[in-house]
Amino acid sequence: MFLFAAIAFPVVLLGLLLAMERVERPLNAADTRKGLEGFLDNARPDEVNTFVNQGLAAALERYRRRIRRTPPGKHRAA
Repeated sequence: MFLFAAIAFPVVLLGLLLAMERVERPLNAADTRKGLEGFLDNARPDEVNTFVNQGLAAALERYRRRIRRTPPGKHRAA
């Protein structure tokens, strides 16, 4: 019985750590620098117009698409 517990405990602990990582990932993505504050600090005029005309969700999506794009001259490794 002790041998089973000694083998099962690390496996269960690893499973819990992986589950907590899945819970934590969306919380990190909701960081304020990536949200409204970051948008207002770095938005382009066309993104601000989208914010005024279509609302925050559309403006943030447009802003995040621009941020995710690769800068000119830099290519992702294949």
